Amino acid sequence: MYLHLGQDVVVRTEEIIGIFDMDNATVSRASKRYLAMAEKAGRVVNITGELPKTFVVCGDREGKITVYISQISSATLRKRTTFIDDIANIP
Repeated sequence: MYLHLGQDVVVRTEEIIGIFDMDNATVSRASKRYLAMAEKAGRVVNITGELPKTFVVCGDREGKITVYISQISSATLRKRTTFIDDIANIP
């Protein structure tokens, strides 16, 4: 299944490693360092023209990591993944 992250960006749900709230996660030095290193490596895709609320870490089958910055809240994205799981389980 796919998850819409905002704008015209969708990712495969099996590629999602984590969905992180920007306000809470960036308090940690480790998270700030991770985002800075990902940005420096060119692995960050900013898909928002608004205030960023969430970053989503994805890994593809080849092991390439991409970090998406989204304006959609982490709670909303999480609900969307649960919705997808619920639909998949309908007999």
